[in-house]
Amino acid sequence: MLKRNLMVIGLAALLSACGFQLRGTGTTEFALKELNLSARNAYGDTVKEVREVLLDNHVKVYPGAPYTLVLAREVQSQRTLSYTGSARGAEYELTLGLEYELRGANNLLLTNDKLEVSKVFVQDSNNLIGSGQEAEQLRGEIRRELIQQLATRLSLITPAQLDDLQQQAEARARAEAEADQRARATRPQHSPLQLPIQ
Repeated sequence: MLKRNLMVIGLAALLSACGFQLRGTGTTEFALKELNLSARNAYGDTVKEVREVLLDNHVKVYPGAPYTLVLAREVQSQRTLSYTGSARGAEYELTLGLEYELRGANNLLLTNDKLEVSKVFVQDSNNLIGSGQEAEQLRGEIRRELIQQLATRLSLITPAQLDDLQQQAEARARAEAEADQRARATRPQHSPLQLPIQ
Protein backbone atom coordinates (compact mmCIF):
# COMPACT_ATOMS: atom_id res chain seq x y z
CA MET A 1 0.00 0.00 0.00
CA LEU A 2 2.76 2.43 1.00
CA LYS A 3 4.80 1.39 -2.02
CA ARG A 4 1.84 2.07 -4.35
CA ASN A 5 1.18 5.50 -2.80
CA LEU A 6 4.83 6.46 -3.17
CA MET A 7 4.76 5.33 -6.79
CA VAL A 8 1.63 7.46 -7.50
CA ILE A 9 3.22 10.51 -5.82
CA GLY A 10 6.45 9.99 -7.75
CA LEU A 11 4.58 9.64 -11.05
CA ALA A 12 2.54 12.79 -10.34
CA ALA A 13 5.73 14.75 -9.52
CA LEU A 14 7.39 13.46 -12.70
CA LEU A 15 4.41 14.45 -14.87
CA SER A 16 4.12 17.92 -13.34
CA ALA A 17 7.88 18.46 -13.73
CA CYS A 18 7.66 17.88 -17.49
CA GLY A 19 4.80 20.41 -17.80
CA PHE A 20 1.93 17.94 -18.17
CA GLN A 21 -1.55 19.33 -17.44
CA LEU A 22 -4.98 17.81 -17.87
CA ARG A 23 -6.77 19.28 -20.85
CA GLY A 24 -8.86 22.32 -19.90
CA THR A 25 -7.20 22.83 -16.50
CA GLY A 26 -4.36 25.11 -17.59
CA THR A 27 -4.54 28.88 -17.77
CA THR A 28 -3.93 30.92 -20.87
CA GLU A 29 -1.89 34.12 -20.49
CA PHE A 30 -3.78 37.05 -21.99
CA ALA A 31 -2.05 40.16 -23.30
CA LEU A 32 -5.39 41.98 -23.03
CA LYS A 33 -6.07 42.90 -19.43
CA GLU A 34 -9.52 44.49 -19.84
CA LEU A 35 -12.44 43.68 -22.09
CA ASN A 36 -16.16 44.26 -22.36
CA LEU A 37 -18.29 41.19 -23.09
CA SER A 38 -21.54 41.28 -25.03
CA ALA A 39 -23.76 38.52 -26.43
CA ARG A 40 -27.09 38.16 -28.16
CA ASN A 41 -28.09 35.70 -25.43
CA ALA A 42 -26.74 37.63 -22.43
CA TYR A 43 -27.84 34.95 -19.92
CA GLY A 44 -26.80 31.83 -21.87
CA ASP A 45 -24.29 29.21 -20.75
CA THR A 46 -21.71 30.24 -23.36
CA VAL A 47 -21.44 33.88 -22.28
CA LYS A 48 -21.30 32.84 -18.60
CA GLU A 49 -18.48 30.37 -19.27
CA VAL A 50 -16.56 32.86 -21.45
CA ARG A 51 -16.80 35.44 -18.65
CA GLU A 52 -15.48 32.87 -16.14
CA VAL A 53 -12.54 31.99 -18.41
CA LEU A 54 -11.65 35.66 -18.87
CA LEU A 55 -11.85 36.35 -15.14
CA ASP A 56 -9.84 33.21 -14.32
CA ASN A 57 -7.12 34.53 -16.64
CA HIS A 58 -7.00 37.92 -14.88
CA VAL A 59 -8.90 39.83 -17.60
CA LYS A 60 -11.04 42.58 -16.08
CA VAL A 61 -14.51 42.37 -17.68
CA TYR A 62 -16.57 45.57 -17.48
CA PRO A 63 -18.80 47.72 -19.75
CA GLY A 64 -16.40 50.69 -20.05
CA ALA A 65 -13.46 48.65 -21.39
CA PRO A 66 -11.79 49.99 -24.56
CA TYR A 67 -12.52 46.82 -26.53
CA THR A 68 -15.64 44.64 -26.66
CA LEU A 69 -15.87 40.92 -27.37
CA VAL A 70 -19.24 40.29 -29.02
CA LEU A 71 -20.56 36.72 -29.16
CA ALA A 72 -22.59 37.49 -32.26
CA ARG A 73 -24.16 34.16 -33.18
CA GLU A 74 -24.23 30.68 -31.69
CA VAL A 75 -25.59 27.80 -33.77
CA GLN A 76 -26.23 24.23 -32.61
CA SER A 77 -26.97 21.49 -35.10
CA GLN A 78 -27.39 17.73 -35.11
CA ARG A 79 -27.29 15.41 -38.10
CA THR A 80 -27.67 11.67 -38.51
CA LEU A 81 -24.58 9.83 -39.71
CA SER A 82 -25.88 6.25 -39.78
CA TYR A 83 -29.08 4.29 -39.30
CA THR A 84 -30.00 1.00 -37.63
CA GLY A 85 -31.70 -1.87 -39.47
CA SER A 86 -35.11 -0.44 -38.50
CA ALA A 87 -34.25 2.90 -40.17
CA ARG A 88 -33.74 4.67 -36.83
CA GLY A 89 -30.80 6.98 -36.29
CA ALA A 90 -27.86 5.25 -34.65
CA GLU A 91 -24.94 7.68 -34.92
CA TYR A 92 -25.34 11.45 -34.64
CA GLU A 93 -22.96 14.35 -35.10
CA LEU A 94 -23.43 17.31 -32.77
CA THR A 95 -21.96 20.63 -33.92
CA LEU A 96 -21.67 23.94 -32.12
CA GLY A 97 -20.61 27.04 -34.05
CA LEU A 98 -19.79 30.47 -32.62
CA GLU A 99 -19.32 33.70 -34.55
CA TYR A 100 -17.54 36.40 -32.58
CA GLU A 101 -16.37 39.97 -33.15
CA LEU A 102 -13.94 42.34 -31.49
CA ARG A 103 -15.14 45.94 -31.54
CA GLY A 104 -13.30 49.09 -30.53
CA ALA A 105 -14.16 52.74 -29.94
CA ASN A 106 -17.35 53.99 -31.62
CA ASN A 107 -18.42 50.35 -31.95
CA LEU A 108 -16.14 49.94 -35.00
CA LEU A 109 -15.58 46.33 -36.09
CA LEU A 110 -11.89 45.43 -35.66
CA THR A 111 -11.94 41.72 -36.44
CA ASN A 112 -14.36 38.80 -36.57
CA ASP A 113 -14.11 35.04 -36.92
CA LYS A 114 -16.01 31.79 -36.50
CA LEU A 115 -15.26 28.68 -34.43
CA GLU A 116 -16.84 25.26 -34.82
CA VAL A 117 -16.55 22.01 -32.85
CA SER A 118 -18.19 18.68 -33.75
CA LYS A 119 -18.45 15.36 -31.93
CA VAL A 120 -20.16 12.06 -32.72
CA PHE A 121 -22.29 10.00 -30.34
CA VAL A 122 -24.17 6.72 -30.67
CA GLN A 123 -27.80 6.61 -29.62
CA ASP A 124 -28.90 3.40 -27.94
CA SER A 125 -32.51 2.75 -28.99
CA ASN A 126 -32.92 0.49 -25.92
CA ASN A 127 -31.89 3.30 -23.54
CA LEU A 128 -33.25 6.59 -24.87
CA ILE A 129 -33.01 8.38 -21.49
CA GLY A 130 -29.34 7.42 -21.10
CA SER A 131 -28.62 8.46 -24.69
CA GLY A 132 -30.32 11.80 -24.12
CA GLN A 133 -28.19 12.41 -21.03
CA GLU A 134 -25.06 11.42 -22.96
CA ALA A 135 -25.98 13.88 -25.74
CA GLU A 136 -26.49 16.68 -23.19
CA GLN A 137 -23.15 15.89 -21.55
CA LEU A 138 -21.49 15.91 -24.98
CA ARG A 139 -23.02 19.35 -25.72
CA GLY A 140 -21.37 20.64 -22.53
CA GLU A 141 -18.01 19.17 -23.60
CA ILE A 142 -18.34 20.75 -27.04
CA ARG A 143 -19.12 24.15 -25.48
CA ARG A 144 -16.08 23.91 -23.17
CA GLU A 145 -13.82 22.97 -26.10
CA LEU A 146 -15.21 25.84 -28.17
CA ILE A 147 -14.60 28.32 -25.33
CA GLN A 148 -11.06 26.98 -24.88
CA GLN A 149 -10.39 27.60 -28.60
CA LEU A 150 -11.80 31.13 -28.24
CA ALA A 151 -9.59 31.76 -25.19
CA THR A 152 -6.52 30.55 -27.10
CA ARG A 153 -7.28 32.91 -30.02
CA LEU A 154 -7.92 35.85 -27.70
CA SER A 155 -4.68 35.22 -25.82
CA LEU A 156 -2.74 35.79 -29.06
CA ILE A 157 -4.19 39.29 -29.55
CA THR A 158 -2.21 42.19 -28.10
CA PRO A 159 -3.44 45.71 -27.30
CA ALA A 160 -0.98 47.04 -29.93
CA GLN A 161 -2.62 44.89 -32.63
CA LEU A 162 -6.05 46.15 -31.59
CA ASP A 163 -4.80 49.76 -31.65
CA ASP A 164 -3.60 49.22 -35.25
CA LEU A 165 -6.95 47.64 -36.19
CA GLN A 166 -8.76 50.58 -34.54
CA GLN A 167 -6.77 53.08 -36.65
CA GLN A 168 -7.52 51.10 -39.83
CA ALA A 169 -11.24 50.91 -38.95
CA GLU A 170 -11.36 54.66 -38.28
CA ALA A 171 -9.63 55.38 -41.63
CA ARG A 172 -12.18 53.13 -43.41
CA ALA A 173 -15.07 54.84 -41.65
CA ARG A 174 -13.74 58.30 -42.63
CA ALA A 175 -13.28 57.20 -46.26
CA GLU A 176 -16.82 55.77 -46.38
CA ALA A 177 -18.28 58.95 -44.83
CA GLU A 178 -16.44 61.13 -47.38
CA ALA A 179 -17.58 58.93 -50.29
CA ASP A 180 -21.16 59.10 -49.01
CA GLN A 181 -20.93 62.89 -48.68
CA ARG A 182 -19.57 63.21 -52.24
CA ALA A 183 -22.36 60.97 -53.57
CA ARG A 184 -24.97 63.13 -51.82
CA ALA A 185 -23.41 66.33 -53.19
CA THR A 186 -23.60 65.08 -56.80
CA ARG A 187 -27.16 63.84 -56.46
CA PRO A 188 -29.72 66.35 -57.83
CA GLN A 189 -31.73 68.07 -55.12
CA HIS A 190 -35.50 68.04 -55.49
CA SER A 191 -37.69 70.79 -54.19
CA PRO A 192 -39.78 69.68 -51.22
CA LEU A 193 -42.58 71.88 -52.58
CA GLN A 194 -44.91 70.02 -54.92
CA LEU A 195 -46.93 72.09 -57.36
CA PRO A 196 -50.42 70.93 -58.23
CA ILE A 197 -50.79 69.57 -61.76
CA GLN A 198 -53.16 71.71 -63.87
